[in-house]
Amino acid sequence: MTHYDEEMTRLKESLIAMSSHAESAVTRAMRALVERNDDLAREVQRDDAILDQFEIEIDDTALHLLTKAPLATDLRLITVAMKISQNLERVGDEAVTIARRAIDLGTEPQLKPYIDLPRMATMSLEMLRDGITAFINREPEKARAVVPRDQDVDDLNRQLHRELSSYMVERPTTITRCLHLMVISKSLERIADHATNIAEDVVYLYEAKDIRHTNSKANETENPGR
Repeated sequence: MTHYDEEMTRLKESLIAMSSHAESAVTRAMRALVERNDDLAREVQRDDAILDQFEIEIDDTALHLLTKAPLATDLRLITVAMKISQNLERVGDEAVTIARRAIDLGTEPQLKPYIDLPRMATMSLEMLRDGITAFINREPEKARAVVPRDQDVDDLNRQLHRELSSYMVERPTTITRCLHLMVISKSLERIADHATNIAEDVVYLYEAKDIRHTNSKANETENPGR
């Protein structure tokens, strides 16, 4: 294996490790919320620096590889790797937001049982996991299947916002707690957006097709060869 090949392998391995850290951050932030565990929430905030460092190292490796005049396929992989790491870093940022709000919510009685938020987290993290798996296994069809699932998370986010808005009107004493929960819901919706971005990048990587901003993503999932 040449030094170039070793660097390419290291780039992929770093992305896989970074994805694992990002997923763990969201999982722990949600646990901190549900279990009202401030120590765990603070741990998520501290560990955000790990994801920041991953992004810096991946960018450094990618930029170094770009100076070696890679083939077109490698060039796509290197640029996509940088975009994936950026999305994973932002997933970590959303985990920190959830952790912060979990600490704030822990100072007041729980407003309602947490059902929709954990469900949104599960859906978003499954999308993220499938996008990264598609990247590792060279499965653009699996990546395409991630994209339409973003709508389900969007729908849950809107539903929860409507419900919380009604709470605030009917019970003004709940306003602060409702606003915290709205922010958490929005963070989970953004995590699904980042997972979608990653999936779209994987399709571009392996099919050289840009499916961003198209109205026919769902159709493309059913007809990937079109």
